[in-house]
Amino acid sequence: MLIEQEVEVPLASHLQQYFGFNKFKGQQEEVINNILAGNDTFVIMPTGGGKSLCYQLPALISEGTAIIVSPLIALMKNQVDAIRNYGSEDGVAHFLNSSLTKKEIEKVKGDITAGLTKMLYVAPESLTKEENVAFFREIKISFFAIDEAHCISEWGHDFRPEYRRLRSIIEAIGTVPIMALTATATPKVQQDILKNLGMQKAQVYKSSFNRSNLYYEVRPKVNADKEIVRYIKQNPNKSGIIYCLSRKKVEELAALLQANGIKALPYHAGLDAKTRPETQDKFLMEDIQVIVATIAFGMGIDKPDVRFVIHHEIPKSLEGYYQETGRAGRDGGEGNCITFYSYDDIQKLEKFLKGKPVAEQEIGMQLISETVAYAESSNCRRKIVLHYFGEEFDEQGCNGMCDNCRNPKTPFEGEDAICDVIEAVLAVKEKFKDRHVANVLVGNTNTAIKQYKHHELEVFGKGMEEGERHWMAVIRQAAVLGFLAKEIENYGILKVTEKGKEYLDKPYSIMLTKDQNFDETDKDEEGADAAGGQAGGGASDDALFTLLKDLRKKIAKQNNVPPYVVFQDPSLEDMTIQYPVTLEEMKNISGVGAGKAQKFGKPFVDLIKKYVEDNDIHRPQDMVVKSVVNKSGLKVYIIQSVDRKLPLEDICEAKGVTPDELITEMESIVSSGTKLDLNYYLNELLGEEEQKEIFDFFRTAETDSIEDAVEEFGEETYSSEELRL
Repeated sequence: MLIEQEVEVPLASHLQQYFGFNKFKGQQEEVINNILAGNDTFVIMPTGGGKSLCYQLPALISEGTAIIVSPLIALMKNQVDAIRNYGSEDGVAHFLNSSLTKKEIEKVKGDITAGLTKMLYVAPESLTKEENVAFFREIKISFFAIDEAHCISEWGHDFRPEYRRLRSIIEAIGTVPIMALTATATPKVQQDILKNLGMQKAQVYKSSFNRSNLYYEVRPKVNADKEIVRYIKQNPNKSGIIYCLSRKKVEELAALLQANGIKALPYHAGLDAKTRPETQDKFLMEDIQVIVATIAFGMGIDKPDVRFVIHHEIPKSLEGYYQETGRAGRDGGEGNCITFYSYDDIQKLEKFLKGKPVAEQEIGMQLISETVAYAESSNCRRKIVLHYFGEEFDEQGCNGMCDNCRNPKTPFEGEDAICDVIEAVLAVKEKFKDRHVANVLVGNTNTAIKQYKHHELEVFGKGMEEGERHWMAVIRQAAVLGFLAKEIENYGILKVTEKGKEYLDKPYSIMLTKDQNFDETDKDEEGADAAGGQAGGGASDDALFTLLKDLRKKIAKQNNVPPYVVFQDPSLEDMTIQYPVTLEEMKNISGVGAGKAQKFGKPFVDLIKKYVEDNDIHRPQDMVVKSVVNKSGLKVYIIQSVDRKLPLEDICEAKGVTPDELITEMESIVSSGTKLDLNYYLNELLGEEEQKEIFDFFRTAETDSIEDAVEEFGEETYSSEELRL
């Protein structure tokens, strides 16, 4: 009752009249009152917090037209359609951008001059045109709203140089209040926005960045495509967005989802101007379940019930990650945010920076290092993200809504480690970034350390028993705890806070956790498949695994071959997760192709079928993940060339591949069950006795490891290529 009395009656009645709500959300009312009073206003509000209403309502009730600067044409159209649906007059809202014809532009300007239009959405490029500036000088403007204001900062995840010119253009048009709005802004980006828009005296309204309904998870990137198909099949009729770094991957993954009966479409900047909005509309209208997209998709998408956001590759900044995951669960309901992480993807991101100006590379590398820290950390993911945005958060409030809190890692006593880190930062005079400090502690004598004579410091090598990964984790957690800070102006340089200095004087027990180690899972997906990598991602059934191993041994004896020739261990492990009960399902087990399934599969599926029935096991409903045909045709070409007994050197030359790449493809073909008769080539390469010696070794060996074979024979006797062939 008291809250209702605090709401200003006229403003509340306007809210009810235009939007049908009976109370404001969060700080909306304060923001609106501030802009109505003619004051500059800075709004930092997470996705789903009601940011748009902060400028829409005051625009509707103010005299004149509010100019809303927006970066995307698709976003403008959505916003204008939504506003028009609230009232009876279409002229109340318009957009002005390059998609309009000359006649349509005249209609827009006519409605503004007639006083019908309360909101005009413009692209920054349209705002800079001289004829538009001249027109805006002649009309009554209530205020300027700069949406997606983080685009103004080169530290933002979506920097746009044209946003830098906004202040001078606004001044050329006339002095009116400015409202800047963003859903993501680190302290550095906030500072950039205020400075570049000349809004240092603006009233800042910052809501909490915590989205308590979102679940954050990072998975090792092994068989990611298959895992994604299975996840979506386990969540039928739920809308989702999958983000990929490249257009090529977007197309491939969308095709794979379609092949598996999932209604999905690709979305990227390479599609024509007609297809993109059509795809977006199909997603909003639920004609399709999933959009596979580059980051070109999603800004301003008002679909409230996106239930999952999957990142096939980790984004190049935490700000971008937060913005993209923020599209899940905007209605306060379920929102699962799953990211597949491999350090290979980080190296790709770093390659993208090559050739760019040095300052841009520096910023880019720092942003990438923050995403690596997030992915590899064992701490509460919500706490890390919120700390990045300058917000303190007690991980108890996560309530198990991230993988690290749901499955906590073993902690260790961190008192000495934190003191060592603080001492090291002070020893290098608070002028260096985290990796340099870690290298000092580990005792690495790289060029920078020698140049600054840091190898002569007392702390140098003090932590050499632990690796760089350990010290990077300690530095990161010390920053989250408030003992260290990264200087805003010189982004990334570590400083010791007052709290840190106090801790060094009077240290006390603090438990830290070791980072996740993804190194062992950094394999590309095809390589993981070829090696029989486990695809299920769940816990295997030990009892069934033992039964399958016994059966494999029996069948291997019958066929006079080593057990691994029948099926490798990872294939058996995958069977204990997926429980294939038909030969068709067996073909989808890692490392098992049509040939192997046909030759060895029947007794295995019979055993599994009986085991499933006897133990009343509920099998995954989405077991079968269909593959999309390899469009390159390389494998087909290899099979046909070997049948024609072509020299392998000729195959390499014809397809532009190295011998190593060719043998890898051949291994993949054979592991899928297709035979390749290489006798014609082997007989020229090796003598009969040499071939027998190698075959005898592999028939009795416990594994098919090439490394073991090289060690046994010696590199000078047989090369690894000869042994693989």
